Amino acid sequence: MTDDSANSTRPRDGLLARRDVLRLAALAPVVATSCTSSLLGGGVPPQLYVLSRKTSFAPDLPMVRRQLLVERPDASAELDTSRIALSNTPTTLDYFADAAWTDRGPAMVQQLLIESFEQSGKITAVSRDVAALRADYLLLSELRRFTALYNGANAPPTVFVRILVRLVKMPDRTIIGQQGAERRLVAPRNDMATIVETFDDALGGVMKDLVEWTLRRMYEDGGSRAEPGGLSPRPR
Repeated sequence: MTDDSANSTRPRDGLLARRDVLRLAALAPVVATSCTSSLLGGGVPPQLYVLSRKTSFAPDLPMVRRQLLVERPDASAELDTSRIALSNTPTTLDYFADAAWTDRGPAMVQQLLIESFEQSGKITAVSRDVAALRADYLLLSELRRFTALYNGANAPPTVFVRILVRLVKMPDRTIIGQQGAERRLVAPRNDMATIVETFDDALGGVMKDLVEWTLRRMYEDGGSRAEPGGLSPRPR
């Protein structure tokens, strides 16, 4: 006698198996997406922050009729990033979650330095260090500190910014001066917007010092002599 009940269940079992496969296949992208989102901090894009150029300087700054190229600052690997650095101990470094600069730290500082020199109104021309351009001076720099320092779990951090610059006379590439500037400012509150405002104040103070020092040093080196025009292409 043929077992009709057994035979009748086979198509149903096959259909159920096929449905289970389809259901698992449909769930697989969801599971993969969930795991990836977890690894990337929940999939939430970071809030981007931008800092500002310096616009106010000492009223007695000399007019420098020379041309300056500003090189991108050197920085250690942990600062050569768009992430905003923090430190909880003298030997550790981390980054704020869900927050970032609009550009890598050194590139952002380079652009803000150039704009700050322009805002001084005391220099003939200033630009990035581009191989096709010729200038009288080159400003080399190192971004030594660009970090929020925490001393307590709930206390606001101290923002520490330090930049070292070297002024190079062209075309013989002689270093005619070196200067460092730093600021340590305590954030009024321990929230991201306030911490970024403190970074802005600290970097602004550092850039003010370095722009003024650079202009005075160029002037002392003979930068008061008239020279028409702006940055010119290098001869080929």
